[in-house]
Amino acid sequence: MRKEFIKRVVEPSFAWWSAVGLATTITGMWAFWGSFEAFHEGWYFKTLAENLVCTAQYLGLMMILLALSVLALCWRKVGAALYEAFGIAFWVWIAMTRKVLTVGVVLGMMPMTLPPLVVGILFWIGRPKQLGRASKISIILPLGVAAAFSVEPVIRISGRVDDGRDGIRVLTGNGVKLAWAPQGPGWPNPDPHDRVWKGGWLGPSWEEARQTCRFLAADGKTVAETAQNIWRLPTAEEAARSMARHGKNCGGLWDPASGRASYTTKPDKESPLWNPYSPIIYWWTSSERDGGHAYYIDFNGNVYPRNKDSTMSSQAFRAVRDLKPE
Repeated sequence: MRKEFIKRVVEPSFAWWSAVGLATTITGMWAFWGSFEAFHEGWYFKTLAENLVCTAQYLGLMMILLALSVLALCWRKVGAALYEAFGIAFWVWIAMTRKVLTVGVVLGMMPMTLPPLVVGILFWIGRPKQLGRASKISIILPLGVAAAFSVEPVIRISGRVDDGRDGIRVLTGNGVKLAWAPQGPGWPNPDPHDRVWKGGWLGPSWEEARQTCRFLAADGKTVAETAQNIWRLPTAEEAARSMARHGKNCGGLWDPASGRASYTTKPDKESPLWNPYSPIIYWWTSSERDGGHAYYIDFNGNVYPRNKDSTMSSQAFRAVRDLKPE
């Protein structure tokens, strides 16, 4: 039985269509990832040209794999060899981004690095058949995935609201009354053109964010030498209940049992809480899941636990303070 299976796998026609199918699947997955992240992490520039360049970068892996598939369809062994080279280079690149290489890390890399190597082998031993159909499958399907998953975010982003006000914002509604810090140390929003941010600026860890809030002066624009204890991080519930879209509260609710937030309207990266032209898309909250993890929220209102020591270029916070009783 095993011999029959192996014989079937290495049969040239089967290997060819397996290569086409696997290559299309891999390219389609990166098409989905690229289109999603391009509009989630990206699109923070003010010009269309810069945003399109940023989107092209996110779709880079899809385009590389698409090109490899075209080469393999036209020149089978050349494309197969390039698929092998890409798989090895991709593995090396991912390994270089890891601080420590352990067996667990290496195994975790396999789902991303092994498939291109398998595709290369299959193309090498395969026998080309129905090139026209294979070309349509390999090219049209991934491009269709990228286009399909770009429709909703393009419509949503084109309707974003930015009132240009980056000072203290007092927001009330949905059971929450808070003042939100102005842009500055209590609401970091690095300029995407800034060399410091491009050079590897990292947002604060959870404890660093908490300490900045404690020392933040009443105007929210300066950090005092001694603790002022005026500002603080919002709780996960306060953040979820304050999310807005088009200037209206999104009706957010927080379920502490599941650690999830729900909304009547999906929030977005816009005024009055978010800066649509900032690369920051995640905020720390003061709510903890356990000793090592605290909850963070993104501009779409999703709340997840994250290691308190986590630092990322897209992660910061916005401090809040309680309103004085009238």
